[in-house]
Amino acid sequence: MTGAGAQLETLRGLLKTIYKDHSPEDFNYMWSQLLQILEENKDIDFNHNQKQASVWDSSTAVLITYADGVYSNSKSTLSPLKRLIDNHLGKLASIIHILPFLCSTSDGGFAVSSYEKVEPRFGDWDDINNLSENNLIMADLVLNHVSASHPWVHQFKMSSNPGIKYILSPSIKDDWGNVIRARNTSLFTSIITNQGRKDVWTTFGPDQVDVNWNEPLLILEFLTLIIKYLRNGIRWIRLDAIGFIWKEPSTTCLNMKQAHDLVKVLRILLKELCESGVLITETNVPEKENVSYLISGDEAQLAYNFPLPPLLLEALITNKADLVNKWLDSWPTLPDKTGFLNFTASHDGIGLRALEGLMEPYRLHNLLIACEKRGGLISHRRMSNGEDKPYELNISWWSAMADTGINRNLFQSKRFLLSQLFVMALKGVPAFYLQAIMASENDIFAFDKSGERRDLNRERFDFKSLEHALKDINSNASKNLLALNQAMTVRSRLKAFHPDEPMILYSKKRSDVVLFSRGIEDYRVWVLHNMTNKKLSFSFADVLLTKFPSAWCDCLNNKVYFDNRIELNPYAVHWLTQKK
Repeated sequence: MTGAGAQLETLRGLLKTIYKDHSPEDFNYMWSQLLQILEENKDIDFNHNQKQASVWDSSTAVLITYADGVYSNSKSTLSPLKRLIDNHLGKLASIIHILPFLCSTSDGGFAVSSYEKVEPRFGDWDDINNLSENNLIMADLVLNHVSASHPWVHQFKMSSNPGIKYILSPSIKDDWGNVIRARNTSLFTSIITNQGRKDVWTTFGPDQVDVNWNEPLLILEFLTLIIKYLRNGIRWIRLDAIGFIWKEPSTTCLNMKQAHDLVKVLRILLKELCESGVLITETNVPEKENVSYLISGDEAQLAYNFPLPPLLLEALITNKADLVNKWLDSWPTLPDKTGFLNFTASHDGIGLRALEGLMEPYRLHNLLIACEKRGGLISHRRMSNGEDKPYELNISWWSAMADTGINRNLFQSKRFLLSQLFVMALKGVPAFYLQAIMASENDIFAFDKSGERRDLNRERFDFKSLEHALKDINSNASKNLLALNQAMTVRSRLKAFHPDEPMILYSKKRSDVVLFSRGIEDYRVWVLHNMTNKKLSFSFADVLLTKFPSAWCDCLNNKVYFDNRIELNPYAVHWLTQKK
């Protein structure tokens, strides 16, 4: 059997397992339709824009941005975004993650009301294609829910197809007491239909109605959307809230086996269509559950590294990196060509679920207080006992880097740059949030207007004002971009920073520094961070039990050290190689 044939046989087996309770007639109809869709698209070369043999290398970096993160007087917001990226962000945006750009009604685009149309104020599919000319595009596949205004919901209300099959409306009398929540809103929302009131499942709130993945025809709808994405230049696909998509009574309804099997299905479908496609899972859950989408090697290629942002934030606020070092020391071994998407800031808050088992309650409590002192807020989720528990920190990353003393700017820039350089150096693919690198403060105005806590970290930028700030060499945004673009230039030249290269920690028992190496043998790079606001004198003899080189070359700062002792400034970062 050929490779493609074997893949399709595996696909059929997975779907048979997922939909084992359906009749052979239902399954065979879905399967024949799926094969027909694949056949109709088999001759389209979705790989023609791929510029490298591997899907990622040392130059790969993801820019996370809203489609309207930048606006101007032009008809579409994607046009000024393209100009900003072309003019200033090239090194940081080999991949552009455009957050949901389809028509929607709420939640920053995640309440999708149409899978066909781009939100008109953003632009159209041509604008997406234009962005893909010089950059790879990453987009969200919102699998768990649709907007309450989506046609499927209207069809459900009228008891007509396909909505009557596609919208999830289980009996609320079943045992749902173990469901793990991501919000403190009601799990079910009552809506009026032509057959009276019915309860629909609403994981993320009443405007986001969950779809019914027990229905096999749903896979065809999302396969069609994936093809539409590929036709418009999108190659990296982020599976939003994937862990929530399968529900069964008397379970947690989170990270179910069927959810994993569906990720495997999507991986095969993407590979059948586009060899260079990349599948990314987004699961804000404890680390073991997050890694479960990578460990088999046939699910996601990347997973968001959720413990990183809160652990790094706590270390920089407390000047104590013991938890970061302990966490790095237990970095999981993953299959080839899989890894983490490393990030600090994103469009969401700083998730706290990933800290379960990694941070003591008293330190987490102090982190919440420190966040509030910097103008942040705390969002909660509803537990099965009815209590609310902190779920995420809502604060801009730039504001989180501030001091709480008289001078709030004290070391703010240094903390920020360390955090982004940390992301660059870790094993995996680095990602940068536009608002963070542009030094966006907490957006109090947006929060006051919407009441949405996450809007504190979602400032939109006027293109002309931002261009003016970037021309000012003394602005925080200009300084950030200069430093990060220079660092990415250096990173791109170093084989050791390929996302798949090995990483070894040397600072397990330290709380003042983090030291790890990337790469092997003659191209190894040692990455050294001073995690404190004090000057340190660091000796390699304290941590390395190897023969020392005659000199160290600091690739990042363009310096040479002829001693095995380095004087570290507060929050300093050094990328060191052995001088030959």
